[in-house]
Amino acid sequence: MFHSSDIYTVTDFSRKPAEHIKRLNESKRPEILTVNGKAAVVIQDAESYEKMAVLADYADSILNIRQALGEEGRELKDFAKEFETKHGIKR
Repeated sequence: MFHSSDIYTVTDFSRKPAEHIKRLNESKRPEILTVNGKAAVVIQDAESYEKMAVLADYADSILNIRQALGEEGRELKDFAKEFETKHGIKR
């Protein structure tokens, strides 16, 4: 996903932000910004970020569905009886 050409210093980014933004919008690849030779932040264009956020939300939904499918259910009448007792509801 990352190429060595996608790694820059924070100093370089702060000196030439327009150049970085143009490259991000054209390449659609994130860039890693370093401080003292260590990765500090990852930046990317807004469109790619939005796509990534949608995919992450979708993946989270799939995980929740899988978990729900693996859980044991119970009869509605049993739930209703317990709920009514717990909340003092009388029929």
